[in-house]
Amino acid sequence: MSGFSTARRKMVDGQVRPSDVTDINIINAMLEVPREAFVPQAQRALAYLDLDLDVSEGAGAKRFLIKPAVSAKLLQAAEINSTDHVLVVGCATGYLAAVVARLAGQVTATESEPSLAAKATDVLGRLGLGNVTVKAAAAADGDPANAPYDVIVLNGATEVTPDRLYQQLRDGGRLVGVYATTQPQRATVVTHSHDDFGYRALFDATAPVLPGLERLPAFVF
Repeated sequence: MSGFSTARRKMVDGQVRPSDVTDINIINAMLEVPREAFVPQAQRALAYLDLDLDVSEGAGAKRFLIKPAVSAKLLQAAEINSTDHVLVVGCATGYLAAVVARLAGQVTATESEPSLAAKATDVLGRLGLGNVTVKAAAAADGDPANAPYDVIVLNGATEVTPDRLYQQLRDGGRLVGVYATTQPQRATVVTHSHDDFGYRALFDATAPVLPGLERLPAFVF
């Protein structure tokens, strides 16, 4: 077994399973997807650590792969089915989209930084994940052209209510992400039912805020 394969197994056994993730499909997906492939060469030794991993390029906004256990718990709460069309918002280099692609029928992933969207497309293609389409788009915008979605997953936190994303959910659809609208931050599932949206806090969690979903600065007199 290679060093990365061993690290992947330790990540699942030491971070994901102890976080009450019992969905075998999620566990198998995280055992199969090579997280190191989505990380800059110089940081590959960090790929399987319990941290939000910075995969930014150049002078653009900071972009991260969020912690493996937080990702897994959000996906478990989303209850993704094999026929679902899923939108992954802020996919960065595409790791979370790759995991979701092994759970869902079709995946659309958006990323606000065009160079990272291009990298995600390249890596996902090399892994043979043909059911994922990556688009360069602002996090708050989603991808309305391909809506509605059964599930929307935020690869990061939001400090605002993402209303435009809510409108892209199918009736009965779910949005999962870390909400930093209050303190402490909480992983939350939002369900769409008959033009209404219900919220359920899942667990306390922290994640970097996605660019475009930040709270606007308050005006100071």
